[in-house]
Amino acid sequence: MRENILLQVNELTKTYGQHQAVKQLSFQIEKGKCIAIIGPNGAGKTTTLHMLAGLLTPSSGTILFPGSKKKDYRQLIGFLPQHPAFFSWMTAKEFLQFAGRLSHLTKAQLTAKIDETLAFVSLLDVKNKKIGGFSGGMKQRLGLAQALIHDPELLILDEPVSALDPNGRRDVLKMLQALKARMTILFSTHVLHDAEQVCDSVIMLKEGKIKWNGSLTELKYNQSASAIKIRTTEPLEHRFDGMPKLAHIEYQDLHTAVLYFDEPSFDKRLLLTRIIENKLNLLHFEHLQDSLEDAYLKVMNQ
Repeated sequence: MRENILLQVNELTKTYGQHQAVKQLSFQIEKGKCIAIIGPNGAGKTTTLHMLAGLLTPSSGTILFPGSKKKDYRQLIGFLPQHPAFFSWMTAKEFLQFAGRLSHLTKAQLTAKIDETLAFVSLLDVKNKKIGGFSGGMKQRLGLAQALIHDPELLILDEPVSALDPNGRRDVLKMLQALKARMTILFSTHVLHDAEQVCDSVIMLKEGKIKWNGSLTELKYNQSASAIKIRTTEPLEHRFDGMPKLAHIEYQDLHTAVLYFDEPSFDKRLLLTRIIENKLNLLHFEHLQDSLEDAYLKVMNQ
């Protein structure tokens, strides 16, 4: 199992004066996975990614690439900051030449990689145009290209679609889907829908601490409650007193109620049995399913 671990983080902490931005984070990332770090603004997402990318020194804790013998692991990483900076007088090709040399690629390697990478991000036809004339979406795609130019083992993206319009968001998310087959991806977002589209699992941060680490399917199952809405011709008050696993009842009117049970997989047949025993004429029976947003909010508010 260990040989499949790309990144191991242990007790990672970052303190600024009296403020602890990141508090003893521990997690691991398997090779070939796409992981999203989710949380509200100020949760510690950017600070965490900057430490993983080697741009910030942790106050304490360790960041390990178990398969790498080098102490400086930055060459294994491609990084796209939330607000990438460019030299506006450079062309897209010149910028990737510059970024590639910083990543220790040879001229021969760059010759082969630049056109291939620009084609992937749909910028090949403007490779000789100056970046100063690029739109925001084009600059974001160029930023992604510089993070990819050296074929990193781990691609780290900080809020990669936050500043884009709907079309730009869709394009970048489609690129991430395609990149999943080539490399491990770690990206931050505060939009649950973006993570749901491309990631295998999520790490949820709040105030610098991990609140959840696992798949979205597990999150939805573990945090959802069994809620069943019923309506009958007879009044419902006191009809379900003492029923096992029943957490509480929300009466919407004399004949309509939502019953909340303690376990997500509550056996609905037990409720139907009670309805029959009470000789109730059933008009409506509906199992209410929590949304992913409901599950997210439950974890964040714990």
